Amino acid sequence: MHAWLCENPTGVDALTWKELPTPTPGPGQVLIQIEAASLNFPDLLIVQNKYQMKPELPFVPGSEYAGTVQAVGEGVTHLKVGQSVACLSGTGGFGTHTLAPAKLCMPLPAGFPATDGAAFIMTYATSHHALVDRAALKAGETVLVLGAAGGVGTAAIQIAKAMGAKVIAAASTDEKCALCSTLGADATINYTRENLREALKSLTDGKGPDVVYDPVGGDLAEPAFRSIAWRGRYLVVGFAGGPIPSLPLNLPLLKGASLVGVFWGDFAKREPQANATMMGELAQWYGQGKIKPVLDRTLPMSELKAAYALMGSRSVKGKLVMVN
Repeated sequence: MHAWLCENPTGVDALTWKELPTPTPGPGQVLIQIEAASLNFPDLLIVQNKYQMKPELPFVPGSEYAGTVQAVGEGVTHLKVGQSVACLSGTGGFGTHTLAPAKLCMPLPAGFPATDGAAFIMTYATSHHALVDRAALKAGETVLVLGAAGGVGTAAIQIAKAMGAKVIAAASTDEKCALCSTLGADATINYTRENLREALKSLTDGKGPDVVYDPVGGDLAEPAFRSIAWRGRYLVVGFAGGPIPSLPLNLPLLKGASLVGVFWGDFAKREPQANATMMGELAQWYGQGKIKPVLDRTLPMSELKAAYALMGSRSVKGKLVMVN
């Protein structure tokens, strides 16, 4: 097997493509031949030693991938050789093969291509957990999605629309806003040339959004929270914009609003049955055509460093997927 190996987490340039022994699965593991792997924001942080999870060196980055089961370890009964699966294990995806915990593998039904499977779990699970579980979104409510053209943003638009909500998508270019409209967004805001608060006031008749979905952080957080509706829920999803914002705590007091943390990874570990039920619903929605990953492009696995550069430039719409 071959893989991109991180031996020193000083950045993308330190990654090297190496031949490694093909491993044998242990108890509870499966060996997966990787067909596709997507690039997520944590994949950038982890090779810079900036992510909360710091794997033992050396490691193969690539948190999310899909492929075919090549071998199963002792105790694995729900997966079999030849089965198509998607997996989100945190590492291992940027190579030709990897060992994965069988319990983290999602069987892919017929007609679910590996490129979609590799771009599915992290974004849709995060967005479903955020909007359905944490925000208790109701049909007819209004959701503001920040960073709406990114991976989790595009998933949030689709899930909110599937639940009958009105979606206002905020993005940094007109091209990204146009993409959001094709996904079902009812209105868009280009926040590089429009005042976010004024635009939200106009689009909601002064009421504000009931739910704010924020994977960006940075300078947009405070104006978005100041615009939130009475009893609004502000979802803290991530900080792709860089700085972690500090919000004055009088803001939730004045709006009777909630500041709600979203950590799907720990939810999946602490509440595995609830997570399994959620993933089953998402797979059903995919089959019904309600949701489908937005792929900016696919690139050969050999061009991983170029993919990282694209992600860093913030020009990506949806997900980047590496293919073998």
